[in-house]
Amino acid sequence: MRPARLAVGVVSAGRVGSVFGAALARAGHTVVGASGISEASVRRAERLLPGVPLLPSDEVAAAADLVLLALPDDALGPMVRGLAATGAFRAGQIVVHTSGAHGIGILSPATELGALPLALHPVMTFTGREEDLERLAACSVGVTAAEGDEAAWNVGEALTVEMGAEPVRIPEATRSLYHAALAHGANHLVTLVADCAELLRAGGVGNAERLLGPLLSAALDNALRHGDRALTGPVARGDAGTVRTHLRVLADRAPDVAPTYRTLARRTVARASESGLLGAEAAAEIATLLDDGRDVK
Repeated sequence: MRPARLAVGVVSAGRVGSVFGAALARAGHTVVGASGISEASVRRAERLLPGVPLLPSDEVAAAADLVLLALPDDALGPMVRGLAATGAFRAGQIVVHTSGAHGIGILSPATELGALPLALHPVMTFTGREEDLERLAACSVGVTAAEGDEAAWNVGEALTVEMGAEPVRIPEATRSLYHAALAHGANHLVTLVADCAELLRAGGVGNAERLLGPLLSAALDNALRHGDRALTGPVARGDAGTVRTHLRVLADRAPDVAPTYRTLARRTVARASESGLLGAEAAAEIATLLDDGRDVK
């Protein structure tokens, strides 16, 4: 199924909205307006959506066949309600949001006016620059439409394919868990890597990022390919003495990182045990060590 050529309105021209708008324009649709107040949004729109007028949000939505709401999670609901109250939505429109945290329920004010609601969440981080168009072509998009409305699902998937991405169906009821999983992986990975680099620099190790890059890249690749079988290191091997040393040095040199190490090590014990990598006796010894903050001397 290939949607007809659509007049697209982008609310707002942030990092995701500007890239989605540019991708839809590249697919043959026409971006008829965008909203953007900050200086960064204006510059981004000039670069990625050249010639597209910057208008108030209600005018952008009213002029569009496809309204693209690329807003922060907490701002989405109030914007949808506000646009509905001004009469910016109408029957036959496609109203799309890009939030990962929400399904289509948050679009109910538009749905009640006869619009077709869709959630299209790109599983990628964006900078709002031209190279993001190529990133979009290599990523997946979580698509959510009304349960049982196969035509709506097809529209969402067709729009995703037109932008060059791969659609993945995410049921409405799964949306919160889906987003929690993505945030747990991507956001906490950044925190974890930054902590690792900081520990190395604190120990006088130069070019920490260069040191970590090959190791962490290989670990990520192995985890995606092999799951729990990719687990390595002292916890998975049952090296309680090494874990004790880690706990001691972290308690002394990085007490703010030590609780995170303990928490992740506990999860590693559980996963290594369930996958058969770690025997019951070694697992119990390390679990006891991790649970007893005094046993680090």
